[in-house]
Amino acid sequence: MNEAIDLRGRNFLAEKDFTAAELTYLVDLAGRLKSERRNGSETPRLQGRGIALIFEKTSTRTRVSFEAAIAHQGGFSTVLDPSSSQIGHKESTADTARVLSRVFDGIEYRGADHATVEELAEHASVPVFNGLTDTWHPTQMLADFLTMREHSGTIAPSFAYVGDARFNMGNSLLVTGAILGADVRIVAPASLWPSEDIQLLARERAEGSGAQITLTEDIDDVRGVDFVHTDVWVSMGEPKDVWGERIEMLRPYRVDSSLMAIAGDKAKFMHCLPAYHDTNITIGQSIAEEFGLTDGVEVTSEVFESPASVVFDQAENRMHTIKAVLVATMAD
Repeated sequence: MNEAIDLRGRNFLAEKDFTAAELTYLVDLAGRLKSERRNGSETPRLQGRGIALIFEKTSTRTRVSFEAAIAHQGGFSTVLDPSSSQIGHKESTADTARVLSRVFDGIEYRGADHATVEELAEHASVPVFNGLTDTWHPTQMLADFLTMREHSGTIAPSFAYVGDARFNMGNSLLVTGAILGADVRIVAPASLWPSEDIQLLARERAEGSGAQITLTEDIDDVRGVDFVHTDVWVSMGEPKDVWGERIEMLRPYRVDSSLMAIAGDKAKFMHCLPAYHDTNITIGQSIAEEFGLTDGVEVTSEVFESPASVVFDQAENRMHTIKAVLVATMAD
């Protein structure tokens, strides 16, 4: 681990703000903290430190990971959501940032508009962390690349993202892979690729890292990858009436046993969760009734429950990597 890297006081808003060495440092630190937690030797480095957790979007993994991470390290957290705070309707983002900076040592934000987390960072005097916006998902990326390294031995493997790649997961996987020198393949209808400016950013970073960047509509281009990623086909905040159009476009890109066979016997399946892989949830039931997808939407239950699936390793690694961010930015 490169101990010369000092991230104290840094915001964690988007992967593009960090170098390959800095991102690798955070993944390395997460691995070390994970080992400490498992062998019972974890040392609290954030005793008495507090973090405010702002959730404008619902959350399971991000919320519990931040809460557990700070608690394991001797600190505390307070959750603020639209029903229990003044944010957005009685108090501005700028004023919220200044108030919370007087009480806490860090601020996390999870919501739609990336400009909001940037405004928090502009006015806060403590580190601000992006728990998810529509544009970037940096804490998920640390978990994903830690998971991929654990299963492949390298932080820069080959991987494909299959499905709707226009939002945070497609953007973040493309750009983070480009920074770290991976073989990144976006496999989706061209209308669902990341925006031109995100593609340009990824290609610029790839020039320095040696990453291979591929954007393709051809499912056969998943051949030989180490990992296949996907995400839900309709993102939080999108209207329900887009389901019909999205399913028609993306049905050929559904991660099923045939697609995984193209990827190869060694390929692992990854998903940031929640996944619509069965009918045990309300959305799964309604999609099955209306569109006939009875065994999963973006991924089949067969793949999700298979030995190739490492989705719960990803979920656990959210906590370890978020802990690394907190330690790196908030500890003495």
